[in-house]
Amino acid sequence: MLQSLAGRSCAPLLERHRSAWYFGFLVSGYLLYLLFGAVVFSSVELPNEDLLRQDLSKAKRHFLKEHECLSEQQLESFLARVLEASSYGVSVLRNTSGNWNWDFASALFFASTVLSTTGYGHAVPLSDGGKAFCIVYSIIGIPFTLLFLTAVVQRLTFHVTHRPVFYIHTHWGFSKHAVSLVHAFVVGFITISFFFLIPAAVFSVLETEWNFLESFYFCFISLSTIGLGDYVPGEEDNQKFRALYKLGITCYLMLGLVAMLVVLETFCELRELKKFRKLFYVKKFSGEDQLQILEHDQLSFSSISDQAAGLKEDQKQNEPFVVAQLCAHSDGSVNN
Repeated sequence: MLQSLAGRSCAPLLERHRSAWYFGFLVSGYLLYLLFGAVVFSSVELPNEDLLRQDLSKAKRHFLKEHECLSEQQLESFLARVLEASSYGVSVLRNTSGNWNWDFASALFFASTVLSTTGYGHAVPLSDGGKAFCIVYSIIGIPFTLLFLTAVVQRLTFHVTHRPVFYIHTHWGFSKHAVSLVHAFVVGFITISFFFLIPAAVFSVLETEWNFLESFYFCFISLSTIGLGDYVPGEEDNQKFRALYKLGITCYLMLGLVAMLVVLETFCELRELKKFRKLFYVKKFSGEDQLQILEHDQLSFSSISDQAAGLKEDQKQNEPFVVAQLCAHSDGSVNN
């Protein structure tokens, strides 16, 4: 009996705080997924890092053995200077008169990565003025980019998603839910084909050191705005038509980002995902709704009272003139 009473008392409590329980499960699942990624990356990449460290140590010892006139301290200072320049996008392996990081095409590519928050990190501002301008440019440009993308995606979603689904639903008689589901997968397949598979094949041909997997990896990392910077196109020596190539990559990144947002918006409009998202949202209580109604009523009552007070003041201001008119009228009637 006590167990039944406890169950009856706990059931309303669980039902009342269902959203909080779901949110707790969501946070726990996210943390577990984060830990899972750390474990997998560590187990996969740590042995490769160890092998690379051993190879570099062997190469360093071999180089010092062949060049006995060079001390280890001199070599390390030189390598530190080279690595510092490489972190700013300047490589000692290339000719200084070759590819520049801050010509107009490269600067346009850098500006697009800043505004889209991709940030490959292959080229960074060198001067203090450039760093200060990058901060101001990002503060203004990133919200401006979000506004621009929101407007573009809203218009494209209306023409790409809403209108076709409504047309097929009304003219062909299919269920709106089924049409929306099929349409979302069709849009996703077209986006994957035209912004991942085909560009990956093109990059694997244009970039001689990239295979198809590395090219597809670059497309995904770029359009998802992760931007690790380990693969950046157009950085090979003596790249043909490098300015035009950089301009084309900039257009590809912006169009691909818009396409990704359209796909995400299309899938978010599905009924199943809407229901799933609502599980973790905070529900509005009736008390909050009543409070909003009372606040609205108070505002309306105060506005009405203010209007009434204003009318009374106007009447008071006009009363002398009314009294004078009445007195004059009465005097005239007496004289008559």
